[in-house]
Amino acid sequence: MNIAVNSKRPVNLDLRTIKLPVTAYTSILHRISGVILFVSIAILLWMLDTSLSSESGFEQVQSCLQHPLAKLVVWGILAALLYHLVAGVRHLVMDAGVGEGLESGKRGSQAVLVISVILIALLGVWIW
Repeated sequence: MNIAVNSKRPVNLDLRTIKLPVTAYTSILHRISGVILFVSIAILLWMLDTSLSSESGFEQVQSCLQHPLAKLVVWGILAALLYHLVAGVRHLVMDAGVGEGLESGKRGSQAVLVISVILIALLGVWIW
């Protein structure tokens, strides 16, 4: 039997030591934010349904949102939404043919991270 791959190659299985480019991190974060948004739809729909069911339901949701843990959860959901939105706009711009090169892709990924951090910090100030 012939082995097509050199079996003496080093194998790095420690994920903490692998150096990924910034574009990989933005892509991974974009996927994670999408999963967070998908899962959080249930929470948001429950809050909407409860708040629209009656006046007491609205007051129940309003009092729930005053709790610091609830504010943290809502901030996390909205942060995922903001990041997903900014990264999605970057993808739309790339679909138009702008920023498809290696260097411009790196700059675009860095811009996504910087803009997202600024917007998420402003969102945190607004929530608290």
